[in-house]
Amino acid sequence: MHESDELVYSRFLATRKSEDMAILLDRHRERLILFIYGYVHNLEDAEDLMIDTFATVAAGRSLFSGRSSFRTWLYSIGHNLALMHLRKNRVSSLPLDTEIADESLSAETEILKKEQYAALYEALKKIPEEYRQVLYLMYFEDMPHDEIARIMGVNKKKIYNLADRGKAALKQVLSKE
Repeated sequence: MHESDELVYSRFLATRKSEDMAILLDRHRERLILFIYGYVHNLEDAEDLMIDTFATVAAGRSLFSGRSSFRTWLYSIGHNLALMHLRKNRVSSLPLDTEIADESLSAETEILKKEQYAALYEALKKIPEEYRQVLYLMYFEDMPHDEIARIMGVNKKKIYNLADRGKAALKQVLSKE
């Protein structure tokens, strides 16, 4: 069993050993890229924002308070950086791109390419972004509603509503196909 993210991060803050940050990076890099990609719709930008997220964490510019899990806090930083990037670049919200560079595919992205997930992934691209993000965090990241609420900066009741509406929208898209 490995050490918790919170323990590894607190040790990093105390010792500033790059090995501790490397552990956290290895654990969260690929999924964080995929999460951010859902906002920016560009793999290079998502990778850059993932690096910026970890730079923020490493620099201690946004201190971890322990009110949530490390992963929730990390995703909140990534979420905020993605939104700032969109505002700065005035990028419109586009559907998820179907093409992802083969050389950067992770195990998580490979799962999405499997036939059993292809229809679901295609259907997710056809529902509103807010629904897509909630469903992604719920089912691909296995996060509870309260963590999703913290990441997205809304109350828990709204997450339940978005999840219900997202599931209904997804069901409607899948039934048409």
